[in-house]
Amino acid sequence: MAEISALQVKELREKTGAGMMDCRKALVDTNGNMENAVDILRKSGAAKAEKKASRTVKEGIISSCISGNKGTLVEVLCETDFVAKNEKFREFVKGIASNTANIPGDGDVIAKVVEKEKEALTQNIAVTGENMQIRRAVKWESKGTCAMYLHMGGKIGVMIDVEGNISNTAALNDICMHIAAFKPQYLNPESIPADIITKEKEIAAAQLGDKPAAMLEKILLGKINKWYTEVCLTKQPWLRDDKQSVEKANPGVVIKRFLRWEVGEEI
Repeated sequence: MAEISALQVKELREKTGAGMMDCRKALVDTNGNMENAVDILRKSGAAKAEKKASRTVKEGIISSCISGNKGTLVEVLCETDFVAKNEKFREFVKGIASNTANIPGDGDVIAKVVEKEKEALTQNIAVTGENMQIRRAVKWESKGTCAMYLHMGGKIGVMIDVEGNISNTAALNDICMHIAAFKPQYLNPESIPADIITKEKEIAAAQLGDKPAAMLEKILLGKINKWYTEVCLTKQPWLRDDKQSVEKANPGVVIKRFLRWEVGEEI
């Protein structure tokens, strides 16, 4: 039997991220053959990952990467807040966000990301001893630029795609912060599905009761416009000055789309 040195164990740990005792055992079992030891640990990691796949994952973080005109937002879940705060886990998720920028496509790329990161995910499950799931992954290619904001250590993640006046990066960051704080449901009134508006009008009309038609129409219009200021990003009172709407406070900035995610929320 070959003598296994501490340096060999250290090298194998650096290659695989596995625990010290697992690395030593793999080297003993392969008579010191580094390549075969790596294979053993990879197989063992896949088996461990499979056993843990049924465990509930409710914690985790959101990460983002802006690269040129491309922006990504990814959410990775784990079992405990302890792992979610672990620096290695956070670097792993940050790496996924960065890698996602190089994946072809625009929009939901979760299937491609899961396939690309399959081996790395298995290794991280083996190292942490917790189940993990790459839950969401989006990549945008903007005709202008993308901007992002992460709040509460990645518990909330926001990304916007903007055109027009995109030189003021501080303003773009403020828009992202606004979205994180005020949770708009829609970009603007035009983006709200017709059936949602109809339903809202019916609810508002029922609240008004028996009023003359002319008066009813006027009050109804006011109620719907008020509702727009609650649910539409462009119509909401601005984070920095609630006397102005988001669109009026940021002239020339054309917000094309936005995302606001919270870790573990219903989707």
